[in-house]
Amino acid sequence: MKQLLFVTNGHGEQAIAARIAKELDAIGGFTIDHLSLVGDDVATEPLLHAVGPRRRMPSGGLVAMGNVRNLLRDLRAGLLTHTFAQLRFLGGKKGRYDLAVGIGDTFAYVMARRAAARKTVFVGTAKSVYVAPYGRAEIRILRSADRIFVRDRATADDLCQRGANAIAPGNVIVDLFDEDLQTDGTGIAGRALAIFPGSRESAYSDAVFACAIFRELLGKMPDLEASLSISPGLAVDRFGRALRADGWDVMATSEQSIPFALHTNGKCAITAWTGSPGAMLEAAQIVLGQAGTVNEAAASRGIPVVAFERMPHSAQWYRQRQQGLLDGALVVLHGTAEEAAAELGALFLDEARRDRMSAIGRERMGPSGGARAIATQISELAQC
Repeated sequence: MKQLLFVTNGHGEQAIAARIAKELDAIGGFTIDHLSLVGDDVATEPLLHAVGPRRRMPSGGLVAMGNVRNLLRDLRAGLLTHTFAQLRFLGGKKGRYDLAVGIGDTFAYVMARRAAARKTVFVGTAKSVYVAPYGRAEIRILRSADRIFVRDRATADDLCQRGANAIAPGNVIVDLFDEDLQTDGTGIAGRALAIFPGSRESAYSDAVFACAIFRELLGKMPDLEASLSISPGLAVDRFGRALRADGWDVMATSEQSIPFALHTNGKCAITAWTGSPGAMLEAAQIVLGQAGTVNEAAASRGIPVVAFERMPHSAQWYRQRQQGLLDGALVVLHGTAEEAAAELGALFLDEARRDRMSAIGRERMGPSGGARAIATQISELAQC
């Protein structure tokens, strides 16, 4: 059995690691350890064996592109001590792994390389020439990798021209929920709006605001129904308390994946869902999402994506980055819940605009098959 190490630096990156691991499991002959740099492995996956120090950070890994505020929050939460502990762990694993894979940004690759595996691989998910090209220092680091996989062909071409031999076999995000679409999502079938508040601490308040937008929308489109995703690792009862405080009637259910439903004016309007996001995407006409990876997965399936921005201007960098990646497939709402609902309602009524957004999303995200292609090359490299 070949011993592999995956190092990730975010919730979405954990999902990508798990998807590649499924393809490697189908090939056979591997055991995979997983070090989560900024999370606590809430996205549990039996094929990834959690190793090393793990701790949930306030930013959830969003400290790139000069986000000083998030970085300071993580530093106060013990980021430096945590990072040094991980470095010591990886240094103690020298020579154990046949291959180490960094998934996310260059820092994840640097940490993976610390394990001194025979071979190293970088799966770049965070950057693209569409929004943030790799810098010269990053390219110097990445040149040591035996394989460099990036999310789109334009980024691969840019890296190759600058001395790093990168390829773009397909964006793994496109593959994330393909199997999950076959699971039982009957409890949320027909929900035209899928709400994804994300997997970080801000998800609780973002869920309240997103549901408030939908409540305003119901005044003009009373037949609409929505589903609300609750990510693993977040507290269902905390969502319930926050939404009840905002005026919703929160009704518990007996269904395993539906912890509660939100009622207003005697009608069930929103169904909470703890199952696979893929089931929600199967039913949705529009996604209202504060998430990163799920928003991109929705765009890859041709579902128009809408987000909102409530933070001050200095904190808008993440949504601006996602706009750069998805282009016209994403609309960002501003203002009050009532103002946001007016924009969202206009999109529901404008089928031609939704069709344009759908086409852009599919084009930007590319075809499926990236996870299998990357796993195949990792397998071949590990055998050398």
